[in-house]
Amino acid sequence: MKKIRYLKEHGTISLVAPSFGCSSDPYLTRLDEAIKNLRKDGFNISQGENIYLANHKVRSNTARKCAKEFMDAYFSSSDAIISVGGGEIMCEILPFIDFEKIKKAPFKFFMGFSDNTNLTYTLTTISEIPTIYGPCAPAYCIKPYMYDKKDALDLLMGKTKKTVGYPYWQRYSIKTDEPLSRPNYTEKKVLRLYTNKPIEIEGRLLGGCMDCLSILCGTKFDKTKEYIEKYKEDGFIWFLEACDLNPVSIQRVLFQLKESGWFKYCKGFIIGRPLCYRRRYFGITHYRAIKEALHSLNVPLIMDADLGHFSPSMPIITGTKAIVKADSNLSIEYIEY
Repeated sequence: MKKIRYLKEHGTISLVAPSFGCSSDPYLTRLDEAIKNLRKDGFNISQGENIYLANHKVRSNTARKCAKEFMDAYFSSSDAIISVGGGEIMCEILPFIDFEKIKKAPFKFFMGFSDNTNLTYTLTTISEIPTIYGPCAPAYCIKPYMYDKKDALDLLMGKTKKTVGYPYWQRYSIKTDEPLSRPNYTEKKVLRLYTNKPIEIEGRLLGGCMDCLSILCGTKFDKTKEYIEKYKEDGFIWFLEACDLNPVSIQRVLFQLKESGWFKYCKGFIIGRPLCYRRRYFGITHYRAIKEALHSLNVPLIMDADLGHFSPSMPIITGTKAIVKADSNLSIEYIEY
């Protein structure tokens, strides 16, 4: 893996829209305010040509133009790249991403969430560069930055080597008519460990949104088996969360990934709260679905972590070695960072 190069004080951040563009509220207002805040923080902001567009179904622009915007940002003088949103069909830009060219180039962080798994995961497993599975740019619309927003910026800048879970979370999403409303963190976090003792594991972090990982699995962009063989001595800690999947769908995806060999050398799992949190499908909860899918691996299982589409969501550096500890809370300490 390449040596990490951090976002500098007064450095330049490129904003791109490889998936959803911020063409309407609440996203438009939030992005505008986030840009103002980041500039007040001293960063230079380079705005990609697609970040305010919705020219192609549920993506900002055509696949080719989205890929070009990302490639231009990667080979620009900027210090880091942050996506402005998640979405649905970012996978279609992958044929136009030159992963080999990126692999040979100087490193820079890319950070994004949800549909951005299509890049955070492939850049790590194909181009062998660390990425951050973390908040998209509009999340920086409210100051002071709290929880995951602060942690993600600290990781980008190399100001911390350890992140810790948060005491409360928010069950509901942002109101369209109140785009700059403060998060309402009222749900108390309860971490579920399927073991009779505190967990401590060391390994290389891999993962993202299961909705996207299942689409990548088996395509020409799936270099997972080659990647895990290369770093098998480290072992792997998989971090996973789900957006549109119901409990049965989660169980099917985990079966698919397991039987495809992705979880070979797995040392444990960090599973975030899925959007189907505590819903039943044919009487099955996500707890039952995940336990049934993964029990044969006989590795530590951490569930309902602060990871996923409920805010706040812990930012995680993909492709980097870390020590993960869990008892009443979760901590991730990077040891190759």
